[in-house]
Amino acid sequence: MYFNTKQRKAFNPLVAFLQFSTDSFMKWFKLVSILGVLPVCLIMVSCQHDPFIGPNMLPDPPVSGMCDPDSVYFQNQILPILVSNCTESGCHNLQDRKEGVVLDSYQNLLATVEDATNNDFEKNKLIRAILDSDPDDRMPPAPNAALSTAQIDLIKRWVSQGALNNACDENFGGCDPTDAKYSSLIQPLIQAKCLGCHSGNNPQGGVKLSNYTEIKAYALNGKLYSSITRSSSWMPLGGAKLDECSLQRIQAWIQLGAPEN
Repeated sequence: MYFNTKQRKAFNPLVAFLQFSTDSFMKWFKLVSILGVLPVCLIMVSCQHDPFIGPNMLPDPPVSGMCDPDSVYFQNQILPILVSNCTESGCHNLQDRKEGVVLDSYQNLLATVEDATNNDFEKNKLIRAILDSDPDDRMPPAPNAALSTAQIDLIKRWVSQGALNNACDENFGGCDPTDAKYSSLIQPLIQAKCLGCHSGNNPQGGVKLSNYTEIKAYALNGKLYSSITRSSSWMPLGGAKLDECSLQRIQAWIQLGAPEN
């Protein structure tokens, strides 16, 4: 019996072989494609990370040397304003992260505040927050006092100059370790760099530094100095390590018995 033309084409061995080879290749290609994409997906998942950066992950910014009076320095001038006014318990610190915003370091500021470096102050949400006319929406919110005009102008100047993570040596050119007084050195330093985290009803680490008595207690038990030299912890949190001259002056004050002078 002879097959008709249509039947011969359907059972042609060469055609059947090619059809089988094509189907097998497509199945093989799909399998390889899936297996090839899977590691990439796993890598992408494994690379996801928390945008917040802990203090021990932050390198100190380069110090430019002598402070230029026409320049604004983030580590020296801007970060202390943010820490002392915005990172108290329940607010924009690494632990509480109010509204997802953390203001304890340059890196976390940029990661959590939209357009924080935008020179258009209408779009810059950091500037908009500190200028908000509603006391409840303003940063810091009521009943806390608003930032002073001088502080706001300083932040604006910093943004206008490029919003850099910069620092300068405030003791460039000489250091007098004996010039160590509570009123002119210790209290202003604590106010600018420590009080935002170490005050209120839930101070960080249970360490409260809101008055002379509390500061003196930690100075005399050695915890204050070991923290700022970063031998036991990482302070100031999120900021650059204190310069060597300031450390020497604080040590001298402690060695005198931490007087309220």
